[in-house]
Amino acid sequence: MNQLLFVPLGGIGEIGMNLALYGYGPEHAREWIAVDVGISFAGADFPGVDLVFPDIRFIEELGDKLKGIVITHAHEDHYGALLDLWPKMKVPVYATAFTAAMLAAKREGEPGAPKIPVTQFSAGDRFKVGPFEIEAINVTHSIPEPVALAIRSPAGTVVHTGDWKIDPTPALGAPTDEKRLREIGDEGVLAMICDSTNALREGVSPSESEVSASLGEIIRGAKGRVAVTTFSSNVGRIRSIAAAARDAGRQVLLMGRSMRRVVDVSTELGYMDGIPPFLGEQDFGYIPPEKAVIILTGSQGETRAALARLSRDEHPTVALSQGDLVIFSSRAIPGNEKLIIDIKNALIERGVQILEDGEKLVHVSGHPRRSEMRQMYEWVRPTIAVPAHGEAAHLSAHAKLARELGVKQVVPARNGKMVQLSPGAASVIADVPVGRLFKDGRLIGTAEAMGVNERRRLSFVGHVSVLVELDAKLELREDPDVVALGLPEDDAAGDEMEEILIDAAAGAVESIPLKRRKDLDKVSEAVRRAVRGAAFEAWGKKPIATVFVTRS
Repeated sequence: MNQLLFVPLGGIGEIGMNLALYGYGPEHAREWIAVDVGISFAGADFPGVDLVFPDIRFIEELGDKLKGIVITHAHEDHYGALLDLWPKMKVPVYATAFTAAMLAAKREGEPGAPKIPVTQFSAGDRFKVGPFEIEAINVTHSIPEPVALAIRSPAGTVVHTGDWKIDPTPALGAPTDEKRLREIGDEGVLAMICDSTNALREGVSPSESEVSASLGEIIRGAKGRVAVTTFSSNVGRIRSIAAAARDAGRQVLLMGRSMRRVVDVSTELGYMDGIPPFLGEQDFGYIPPEKAVIILTGSQGETRAALARLSRDEHPTVALSQGDLVIFSSRAIPGNEKLIIDIKNALIERGVQILEDGEKLVHVSGHPRRSEMRQMYEWVRPTIAVPAHGEAAHLSAHAKLARELGVKQVVPARNGKMVQLSPGAASVIADVPVGRLFKDGRLIGTAEAMGVNERRRLSFVGHVSVLVELDAKLELREDPDVVALGLPEDDAAGDEMEEILIDAAAGAVESIPLKRRKDLDKVSEAVRRAVRGAAFEAWGKKPIATVFVTRS
């Protein structure tokens, strides 16, 4: 029996880390494609971790049945894991020119990154990947060349929207292709896997052209420097800011490696035509404050990004001063709020003014609100709706909306669920391995393999190392040696914590009869328990303890 299957490994039940699989054929000879291979950011829950990837054990088990990877656009949460995970897949990648150029630029900045074969396509193109014919459909989003995909198979057509919105006047590119989406709807659409990010918000997202006009007004009225932080991938916003600065007689300075990389690629592909050359950080001292606009990274509170460094006055050549204005031309990704607030407070302490979305129109989302979603369903008219790209609240709101719009079947998919779209009624028929991989320095692995869970515990309760030396008669040669990291120096009575732990370790050894001290593992475990117990009595927390016992 030929089946048409949809299997999300990331991006459904969460924001980011998008990775979806489509399979067609009988179980013994089914072929697959992947759509997007994205990342998520670690945040405070995973101390020290650089990036989070979807677990691709299921893909690795497919072997040569995976026939290709199609990327909808060049946002990190849709293509950011390619360089790291592609060596485990080793199949052709299909992407637009902008995405391919971004991938190549990213590879240059990562020594040892693989050279990935990329076949370029444009909106309107059709191409075969495995058992599927793919048609790329132009949509509007906050990055150049985003596409939705019409994925055709003998079982029917699936529309995978990717990230999109309806904007009649986008800053770059053409509006979402209503005509083609209606035509595909007329042909008949079995299922639509659709963006849910703004499914809780009624109405229509404002146009990028409105933001451009508002930013121009703000920049013209500013007295000192204006710094604007936004997503580095939002090329239309960067162009709007640069055009507003040009029209106000100001020069634009770029800060942040990812910002420069995106602008370099955009300039090469013609997206910055008509914009004066951007300046670098070394030019800061030559621009009068009233003539300067800075576009910089750090809108999500990233501690190593340009804005965070300026808030701490740690940049060697660039600084903000009293009376300057910082515009947050972005919205906080859930989980980043505290980091962003800390940066805003640090800037305010330095006398810098803050302007954010809600006070004036300085940002619009690249995702559809409910009225736009209604239009998409009116155009495409799918038999099956699968809400995607969102957390539980977004997916639930999207599912309710789809039912209200008369969609016959609404499937509540989640990461790791195998959804049968055809034959028969759409339903979840199996679970597949799912989870997260963590990039930590040069290594990638599970939380357990990378020590992430233990590291989280360390961040809460600290660590105690204990060295116990026994002589030939199994007596303590000297007091145990204790090193405590991340613990208070003294208890409530003012006694030194390390001395308390030394006494506990020595007492544990001396409580063991001499004959039983021959078992050094038992001595080690007794000392570990005693040290943790003493710390708990003095502090109220039990640290991680590592005990070394030697005998000479």
